[in-house]
Amino acid sequence: MKFRLNQETNEKSNKDSWTTLNTTFINFREDFEMASFNRSTAYVMICLAVLFGGGSLMAFLLFLLTGSPELISLNLHAGEVLWWDAGLSIAFFIQHSGMIRRSFRQRLAHFLPKEYEGAAYAIVSGIFLFAVIVLWQKSFPVFTVSRGVFRWLFYIAYLLSLIGFIWGVRALKVFDPYGLRPILGRLRGREPRPLALTIRGPYRWVRHPLYLFMTLMIWSCPDLTGDRLLFNSLWTIWIVIGSILEERDLVSEFGDAYREYQRKVPMLIPRRLRPIE
Repeated sequence: MKFRLNQETNEKSNKDSWTTLNTTFINFREDFEMASFNRSTAYVMICLAVLFGGGSLMAFLLFLLTGSPELISLNLHAGEVLWWDAGLSIAFFIQHSGMIRRSFRQRLAHFLPKEYEGAAYAIVSGIFLFAVIVLWQKSFPVFTVSRGVFRWLFYIAYLLSLIGFIWGVRALKVFDPYGLRPILGRLRGREPRPLALTIRGPYRWVRHPLYLFMTLMIWSCPDLTGDRLLFNSLWTIWIVIGSILEERDLVSEFGDAYREYQRKVPMLIPRRLRPIE
């Protein structure tokens, strides 16, 4: 009987200790978030997000049109170049698609204030994208080099795709690629408004017009080399896979409204000229 009482006492003591530890952790996390979010840190995150996120995007758009600048030559053999370039691409894919998943963001919330999640994503993605651009190696053979009128046709295709991409961005109304909206809202003492599913502009033809126009820009380079063919193929496959993964998050966020949208509008390739109303 005495042993049983001691056992129950120990179990109760362990349970109380665990409850106290859990409460302490929650309080520590709340205190950490309050201490971590200050105006100086917020402005640093904003500057870094714009610098790395915006800078890498501009560099990437130029990379798509002109090809690799090969700023750093590693003097690799032809086969090694393709493996190296493929590794750079895959590293970016894993980082970019992994960090944006809901499960990763939930884990990140234990260590970083929620307002910084988007900016941190933009900073890390920008660093990885800069690495792809700077470290990308050219390779042979050269399959095609467009000249004269044909070269200008590729430039026109790229320009039209870029215009389409901007059209898609403007149609979103709330486009926050650098994760600044939550930080600015916190600085101004405003709660961020929940996003609603709004279908306008190119979203009436396809569910992911930004990915569609980005794919068209990828294939609009007038010169096709071995490394560029590898780049085009890998990044097109990744865009398709990324679209499928993103669909799961969108269904989870918008529910039946997005399922109905899926039934009416194709994912990447338009099926008809007339958009949905």
